[in-house]
Amino acid sequence: MPVGAGDSKKGANLFKTRCAQCHTLEAGGGNKIGPALHGLFGRKSGTVEGYAYTDANKQKGVVWEDQTLFDYLENPKKYIPGTKMAFGGLKKDKDRNDLITFLKESTA
Repeated sequence: MPVGAGDSKKGANLFKTRCAQCHTLEAGGGNKIGPALHGLFGRKSGTVEGYAYTDANKQKGVVWEDQTLFDYLENPKKYIPGTKMAFGGLKKDKDRNDLITFLKESTA
């Protein structure tokens, strides 16, 4: 299954159980262990103010959109070798689509 529409409610649950301990979504939410995700779509990797990114993230130069997130979330360490993101990834296409759909609704 390629990147596509997902189920936002399932994506919200995935965010709560897999992402929320390290990331915030809301405007002004601030950085945690990972960078704040508000304004994620259309943002260049490694550019959240006040977050200490690895050189790998800063130099990747990817712009976060549906496809780049879909690829990244499958295996972050493979997509950006040298990232400090400890998350092992979401192997199922459907889970990644659900999470991306939720993030699009929640980070704008």
